[in-house]
Amino acid sequence: MTETVLLVGGGGREHAIARALAPDCDLYACASNRNPGIVALAEEFETISETAADDIVAYAEDIDATLAIVGPEAGLAAGVADALDEAGVYTFGPQAAEARIETDKAFQREFMRDNDIPGNPDFATFDDVEAACDYIDEYDGDLAVKPAGLTGGKGVKVIGDQVTEEEAKEYLRGSDYEQVVLEERLVGEEFTIQAFVADGEFRVSPAVQDHKRAYEGDEGPNTGGMGSYTNTTPSLPFMEDGDYEAAVEVIEAVVEALPDYKGILYGQFMLTSEGPKVIEFNARFGDPEAMNTLPVLETPFLDVLVSAREGDSLPELDFADKSTVCKYAVPEGYPTDPKAGAKIEVDEEAAGDALLFYASVDARDDGLYTTTSRSFAVVGVADSINAAEELAESALAAAGEGFHIRHDIGTEDLVQQRIDHMAEIRGE
Repeated sequence: MTETVLLVGGGGREHAIARALAPDCDLYACASNRNPGIVALAEEFETISETAADDIVAYAEDIDATLAIVGPEAGLAAGVADALDEAGVYTFGPQAAEARIETDKAFQREFMRDNDIPGNPDFATFDDVEAACDYIDEYDGDLAVKPAGLTGGKGVKVIGDQVTEEEAKEYLRGSDYEQVVLEERLVGEEFTIQAFVADGEFRVSPAVQDHKRAYEGDEGPNTGGMGSYTNTTPSLPFMEDGDYEAAVEVIEAVVEALPDYKGILYGQFMLTSEGPKVIEFNARFGDPEAMNTLPVLETPFLDVLVSAREGDSLPELDFADKSTVCKYAVPEGYPTDPKAGAKIEVDEEAAGDALLFYASVDARDDGLYTTTSRSFAVVGVADSINAAEELAESALAAAGEGFHIRHDIGTEDLVQQRIDHMAEIRGE
């Protein structure tokens, strides 16, 4: 039987999912924007908001979907997986109750504490701004200030790195957040491991390092992610033996504590002098990390979805022994003042041997237009990080005018800085 799969979402992550699924199924998709990469791969594309659960269910029933996957966190928070599951369409994505591990950062930290999940930093939660400001004054050390809800990766402010204590308090007083989490600032190198989860089982993918800062040299405001890289092994060059395994043990503890979880569990870690600590969990693929992971996944992704639905043991995942480097082209002014609604041109042929993934662009009758988010990404896949970076950098010729790009991602100099930084933190 040919599976009919409904993909919800129109970003770069979803383009990567579409590319992984399309060869093995009849793929249909819906999102609020018309992603041209997904449109080209899908049997049909419907313009529907990613949070409109009833409309998505109606579309799934109209196409006789046998499986679904929800890409963005907003759809999971809105209960789209719940609605599809209830309608009889097995959805590879957590229901809203389990997705709280991402959508509610206060719940996330309390869940880790109550279930003895390793890697939990010191934290406190507040629903009163002045009480939070008093805590900042009294705390001995630097803090990360996190809104409890979703902010698209742009809401966190780190004292001692991005802001002063006074600026952090001004930020809180000027916000309308109902609840905030204050937690100890973790110092080290960030990395992500994404796990495929169903029926109490999980399979893990290679570690990825994302680059959140907008500008080269890790300067500027946080973004949804300007690019990322992987190694030819599950680990990364700045990690030592046992670091990857320690992070996987954290994921295993979460899966044990959430027996009904299904979908992708994304663990974002800080490698510290004491080993991996948890920055946060996400309840879906990362963006850009999906674009590093899925192109080198040699096991058909559809097999994972079918096994999850049938209650079978998840297949062992085979990943090609390749490095990947992903670089995003974003609208000028992103993330603070992005130039939305600008007509752009992307030269797909100029991408050469790299992969091109469309993200938050809108395909209209007269061409492509920017939104307020990232536009497209290129991914180099090669036998080393350096070779993959060169492929990605060459492919950026696909970007015309009006884009901002971090060219340093995956370069030999920046990777070496990560290695040196961890050596310093370890006291080597």
